Amino acid sequence: MALDLLITNGTFANGESNDVGIKGDRIVEVASQINAPAEIVYDANDCLVSPPFVDPHFHMDATLSLGNPRSNVSGTLLEGISLWGELRQKLTPEAVKERALKYCDWAVAQGILAIRTHVDIGDERLLALQVLNDVKHCVKPYLTLQLVAFPQNGLLRTNNGIKQIERAINLGADVVGGIPHFERTYEDGNRSVTHLCQLASQYGLPIDLHCDETDDPNSRHIEQLVKDTILFGLQGRATGSHLTSMHSMDNYYVSKLLPLMCEADVSVIANPLINITIQGRHDTYPKRRGLTQVPEMLNHGIRVGWGQDCVLDPWYSFGSADMLDVAHMGLHVAHMTSEEDINKCFKMITHSNAQIIGLENYGLKKGSTASLVVLDAANPHEAIRLRANRLLVVSSGKIVAQRDKSEVQLNLPERPKFTTFRHP
Repeated sequence: MALDLLITNGTFANGESNDVGIKGDRIVEVASQINAPAEIVYDANDCLVSPPFVDPHFHMDATLSLGNPRSNVSGTLLEGISLWGELRQKLTPEAVKERALKYCDWAVAQGILAIRTHVDIGDERLLALQVLNDVKHCVKPYLTLQLVAFPQNGLLRTNNGIKQIERAINLGADVVGGIPHFERTYEDGNRSVTHLCQLASQYGLPIDLHCDETDDPNSRHIEQLVKDTILFGLQGRATGSHLTSMHSMDNYYVSKLLPLMCEADVSVIANPLINITIQGRHDTYPKRRGLTQVPEMLNHGIRVGWGQDCVLDPWYSFGSADMLDVAHMGLHVAHMTSEEDINKCFKMITHSNAQIIGLENYGLKKGSTASLVVLDAANPHEAIRLRANRLLVVSSGKIVAQRDKSEVQLNLPERPKFTTFRHP
């Protein structure tokens, strides 16, 4: 059989050397050597071949808006929400679409081929949702975009909040979102979780809540999410994002909570770049990192992923759509520096994130969607250490991004003329 694309001499994350044969939008063969004619042959030259990166938590309606209307001076979550509230009223369809499409370009260039983005539905116009629904269809040939109906100011705290989220679902939102810790009272927060889980069950949708994104150890809405996930039959479809309050919780309480989360099959998304920037702002010393208990969750068998969350917006003034950068920060903050943990961190930005958002036919096996990335690295450790260049990005069988390996030219006595940062 003639192939459309043959990638030779690739190294998989498990250390195996393989060729990958692609026909149409499918991987049709994976073997140590494939002897078949192909329209395009790409020699990976022993570089790492991986499934594409997946970002399960992002805010595309706000991305690339840094400084508009002004910068976040305090660096806090609340000032960021306030700034976004000002900007939201001034949004135009053209500006939202231009920023979103530019970010999607960045994502593809960085090997991200699936993004779950939370979209604020506090605007009566639902402008951002409608524009991003259009963007979703524009990028569909090469990038999967999931839209979360996200009541940024709280479901019950917002006038007509429940009506708004139902409108958003009927307009094409893929996931039910919420922010229980931002409701007026703790009781309202729990009530909002129940409302949202009921809606997710009613419409047959996943649910993904900004949950307990606070330094307050008494913020425990994850308990309600676990309870309602079981009550409404959402096991495997419910996600708690952030869960930063768990960083400050009593160890005994957490020892009770983790098995309950595992029982409910609730997924977790930690956002290390943002969590350690926003959390702990009210602390003197010692200052809390603010990242949730990632290693402990993984050890309990809870599905955990890393998310990008923000890039150049009211909450975060850095970022470049690089999931390796996210994993790099995450493993440092979570003290996941053993070789086994580093491999787990790479899996979190690929397979785990794909499972969390429900991607089908994902991976590097026969029959999978032919989407992958070739990295200028020998293994996951080196990929994360270097935030390795993406040499080739393939989406559904088509090459969508490509670049050459980079070398640094030196002019040093008795030393090589060129160097890279690969080792050994």
